[in-house]
Amino acid sequence: MLRQLPEVRHPDLLVGTETGDDAAVFRLGEDYALVQSVDFFPPIVDDPYHFGAIAVANAVSDIYAMGGKPLLGLNIVAFPMDLPKELLVAILLGGYAKANEAGMLIVGGHTIDDKEPKYGLAVTGLVRPGEQVTNTGARPGDVLVLTKPIGTGIITTAGKQGVVKAEVLQEAIATMERLNRDASEAMRQVGVHACTDVTGFGLLGHLKAMLLASGAAAQVWWEKVPLLPGTWELAGEGVAPGGTHRNLASLGDFVQWDDPLPHDARLVLSDAQTSGGLLISVPRKKAEALLKELASRGVSEPAVIGEVLEGQAGTMHVVP
Repeated sequence: MLRQLPEVRHPDLLVGTETGDDAAVFRLGEDYALVQSVDFFPPIVDDPYHFGAIAVANAVSDIYAMGGKPLLGLNIVAFPMDLPKELLVAILLGGYAKANEAGMLIVGGHTIDDKEPKYGLAVTGLVRPGEQVTNTGARPGDVLVLTKPIGTGIITTAGKQGVVKAEVLQEAIATMERLNRDASEAMRQVGVHACTDVTGFGLLGHLKAMLLASGAAAQVWWEKVPLLPGTWELAGEGVAPGGTHRNLASLGDFVQWDDPLPHDARLVLSDAQTSGGLLISVPRKKAEALLKELASRGVSEPAVIGEVLEGQAGTMHVVP
């Protein structure tokens, strides 16, 4: 469908839609460029305050993935007229609290009547021209660093089905609410080749996009990928959202799965995430420095999960 739309080009449009990056970057002058993105979705947890906080953390993640600093947000709200307005107030309060944590101002928005609640933000940030981190720079020899464990799609689906332990769901909520700000600042400090955040297309889906944009391939080490507590057990019980199954089907010939790999691992690696971590392609010689910088900023669970290789663009080999 997107191929049918006009191609957008401008001398100051530093990052557009061509490579499917996380946000657009538009140069204002020598020192400043705008970073813009938008994201919203229906509730993935029952608590409206936590839903609002997760939605904002997810929306600003695109700015952090580009190495930018979020400045302004505009609320995007869909809400049924017949639901108690106190629920909407709680959603917005959760969003405002998370925006405040990010040092960003929510300065308005737009609301429509809809059968299903939805919430998110259009976000504007700043980055110095030329210092934006895109998804196009991954190079053979880089290693891949993931800054948050995966499994939120599986766990929140289990929550909707009423088959998840409270402590498992709470851990997933805390992970989704955690901003990618510190991880973004760490990668800018160290200097990396490429980055994307892991959201709806799952870990392998977003890695595929990065590799396609970079003209590279990769190997992923399954046993090194961090999982949220409860993810593996729930996957074994057949719990997974529809988006996760669609993600796995979309990988098609892009992935070579090693035979000893557990079948459920394919679903987990394709799990549709909300407010996931950053997936960073960093020169091997800088990997240790990045891990130390992440730790010093309180990013507690980063992991080296694979390496970038020469090969057919977008292809991945997943090994145990």
